[in-house]
Amino acid sequence: MKEQSPASWPVFLVDDDPSVLHATAAVLHSAGVARIESIDDSRKLLPALERQPASTILLDLFMPHVSGNELLPEIVRLYPQLPIIVMTAAQDVETAVLSMKEGAFDYLVKPVEESRLVASVRHALEVQSLRREMGVLKHYLLSDCLQHGEAFAGIVTNSRKMRALFQYIEAVAVSAEPVLISGETGAGKEMFAHALHKLSALPGPFVQVNVAGLDDTLFSDTLFGHRKGAFTGADENRAGLIAQASGGTLFLDEIGDLSMASQVKLLRLLQEHMYFPLGSDVARPSDARVVCATNHNLAQLMRQNQFRSDLFF
Repeated sequence: MKEQSPASWPVFLVDDDPSVLHATAAVLHSAGVARIESIDDSRKLLPALERQPASTILLDLFMPHVSGNELLPEIVRLYPQLPIIVMTAAQDVETAVLSMKEGAFDYLVKPVEESRLVASVRHALEVQSLRREMGVLKHYLLSDCLQHGEAFAGIVTNSRKMRALFQYIEAVAVSAEPVLISGETGAGKEMFAHALHKLSALPGPFVQVNVAGLDDTLFSDTLFGHRKGAFTGADENRAGLIAQASGGTLFLDEIGDLSMASQVKLLRLLQEHMYFPLGSDVARPSDARVVCATNHNLAQLMRQNQFRSDLFF
């Protein structure tokens, strides 16, 4: 059984109001947050954190039994790297500001605007991912260790630079962030992508596609799928590769050959974790980790206005 990847740790919602829990979970699910754990009794939070690490906590400040004000400093003490977003009524904004001084990551005023909720949670998840990545990188740099050398068994080398790359892959594998692998044709980019997926401990499959030569329509259909009747010949619904890679890794090879129109769609997927199948006006969430590879010099392509700098970023 695979060890659970930090990228799959759930967001904890803590509120004594079932309607708030249900509505908040629905908004986050629709925004692409796959794993959510709702807790309606504040006394259950700390035992739950012992059993299951969280990626972020949304914590109501005023609850019976144990208030969020009491829980906050204890969580900060036990889990200093865990982002905590406090939720409070409008008249309690001053209390929320004091909570920020005690270590809260952000605060939301009820009733929470959906866009504000999603933006805050996404920011917290990004910060948590970067904190984990920096911590792991620091550990690898200081210890010069390689914990899972078997993941690179297919790459035969005695190079210290290659060993450093192995260490970096181990460090970033547990992150949910996209990864770009660049190198000349035949350098082993696909082997690195497979190693990264194996080390990520993601439960989903490794799905790959070479996007070189795909026009924008074919690229969209391949990745996003289509609804029946979306175009001539679309006789039934078709799931794209993003859906097939759910919970796993989507490997896009030759990303430097993408058209500008397709680059915009990929950028939107990476930023919002949402996509539209062809012929559908309903956005679908994506939890696939995206890994890209190219043999092109993307810096040169950007100077030639052939590759988007925001996508590269």
